[in-house]
Amino acid sequence: MPHLSGFVNIMGEPNVGKSTLLNALIGEKLSIITNKPQTTRHRIIAILNEDDYQIVFSDTPGIIDTPHYKMQQAMNQFAYSALEDADVLMYLVDVNDEPILPPGVVERVQNIKCPKLLIMNKMDLSSQKEMNALSKWWASELPDFEQVAISALENIGVDQLLAKIVSYLPEGDPYYPKDQFTDRSERFFISEIIREKILKLYFQEIPYSCEVIVNSFKEDETRDDKLIRIGADIIVNRKTQKSIIIGKGGSSIKRLGTDARKDIEVFLDRKIYLELYVKVKEKWRDDDRSLKSYGYLQ
Repeated sequence: MPHLSGFVNIMGEPNVGKSTLLNALIGEKLSIITNKPQTTRHRIIAILNEDDYQIVFSDTPGIIDTPHYKMQQAMNQFAYSALEDADVLMYLVDVNDEPILPPGVVERVQNIKCPKLLIMNKMDLSSQKEMNALSKWWASELPDFEQVAISALENIGVDQLLAKIVSYLPEGDPYYPKDQFTDRSERFFISEIIREKILKLYFQEIPYSCEVIVNSFKEDETRDDKLIRIGADIIVNRKTQKSIIIGKGGSSIKRLGTDARKDIEVFLDRKIYLELYVKVKEKWRDDDRSLKSYGYLQ
């Protein structure tokens, strides 16, 4: 039986469920999930391995119609990079949103020759009449996309979608070792877990002004349970934001640290000691040197 392998890339507007779908497809939580737009900032690779196939999934940031910072421009570049190497392209939409296409998307996808799937997510929250009308609208806008209705959160139609993806994979050797499930480091996922908690605990502009950098990761060999000591910087734009992150008497950052530590321990399957530091770097979202250091620019 031939071995199948390919790149399957997920695109869509912010907050339509791309990360939820990725996690459902691979059966692991690799992409962080919140109910806020622009949760995903980087292109995240997740690898699904079976004996007869390997799928390299790519979760990308939501396409931002009007980027306000160089960081958001870089996020759009990550999103559109999904068009460059896809063996299967999935464009995800939320059936409860007003159907729209960001400027330039149609032109960009028209020349893509690979199989293209329009994934209509959250079907469980829409009536059949609404789904039919939406299907007709999308068929007129993206006529060469095959439509698939699912609910990623409720795991409805996900297995059928996976089978369809496998049917489109080309023959080929694995791109990655069969025991590898991502191209990202442990430090990256730890920083993402901390950022997820920031998105959930803070409001307004605060989460979007923060970047998290893990700068130390050391095993404490003096302890029998090999405690891991992790130090991370939370970068903010202004001093006032630093005060909000810390909170009165350090109450807010203490809660942040506790919530993040619990999830990091689950992720690493180890006990950890987490230290968080808040640092001010004004206008970092428009600073090329900072954006390169944080992985947004090459």
